[in-house]
Amino acid sequence: MRIVRTLRGDYPDLGCVIQSQLRRSADDCADLATPGSRVRLCKGAYNAPPDVAFATRAEVDRSYARCLRMLMRGSGYPMLATHDPRLIEIAGAQAHLTGRGPGDFEYQMLYGIRPAEQQRLADAGAQVRVYLPYGSDWYAYLVRRLAERPANLAFFARSLITRS
Repeated sequence: MRIVRTLRGDYPDLGCVIQSQLRRSADDCADLATPGSRVRLCKGAYNAPPDVAFATRAEVDRSYARCLRMLMRGSGYPMLATHDPRLIEIAGAQAHLTGRGPGDFEYQMLYGIRPAEQQRLADAGAQVRVYLPYGSDWYAYLVRRLAERPANLAFFARSLITRS
């Protein structure tokens, strides 16, 4: 956070990523919900000690919702990285409650995971950024992302089965 604050002076469009699984994330989001701030909120998937990170999915999801509300109420640009239907619904409700238009925040998802939801959001006018792994290590990256969070694998498998 110290580095972000230092660099923002010279690079006002600098973005940062906050993992909701970390216990400190709500405080970090409160600090970052300022004009010009670009914050990508994700759940996080790395192992961390219990004194640093929440352990259960329910705790991580509650933290994500708290962070999401702080960012949506702030004056920065939230970038909401989730495939979770409930969190997407909360994001839409928060956008409505805070008066945020489609250009005032964005959803971020991985290519191939919940493509129908990506299309639904885009058709509704939302900003949707779809990440596509590329380069010589694209496969290793995709496998790592799927392995980091079992829910990602389930979303990916359902997307393959229900693809029209």
